[in-house]
Amino acid sequence: MIKQSELRLYRKYKDEVVKELQSIFNYKNIMEIPKIEKVVVNMGVGDATQNQDIIKKVQKQLQIITGQTPLVISARKSISNFKLRKGMKIGLKVTLRKARMWAFLDKLISIVLPRIRDFKGISKKFDGKGNYTLGIKEQLIFPELSYDDIDKVRGMDVTIVTTAKTDKEAYELLRLLGFPFQK
Repeated sequence: MIKQSELRLYRKYKDEVVKELQSIFNYKNIMEIPKIEKVVVNMGVGDATQNQDIIKKVQKQLQIITGQTPLVISARKSISNFKLRKGMKIGLKVTLRKARMWAFLDKLISIVLPRIRDFKGISKKFDGKGNYTLGIKEQLIFPELSYDDIDKVRGMDVTIVTTAKTDKEAYELLRLLGFPFQK
């Protein structure tokens, strides 16, 4: 396993971003400086209501992308219009922390986002509590996946949970880390 201190993005956070955030927001204590707590990657698999074998394929793809085995999410209640029964497997979730989180974010910023067609930057909308969610329309932009292994293009949500108290602090944290926000 890779040590967290050996990762490029983590070193950038420790050496540059912390000092920059302290000068911008005038924090009195170093513990006030916002940091990234975790990254949650969610993937809905709605067509698993027809065929439960799809979950295994998508689970393998998400494991290749994140480097961690995803948790299978079941439906909480039945919805007849969607042919959904309580307890059916309909989604996947991965929570990344520490070294895996920093490695995933580095890959996301430097490799994956530039591969999006007609990319003009990511939205500046935060959730009001200092967290950021990024929607990705297709899993093919991740270089680890082979085009031949994909049966259907699926999207995913990447939620970045920070300790920032305001959206402005979270925006500055992510901007200084290198997230390509829209101008």
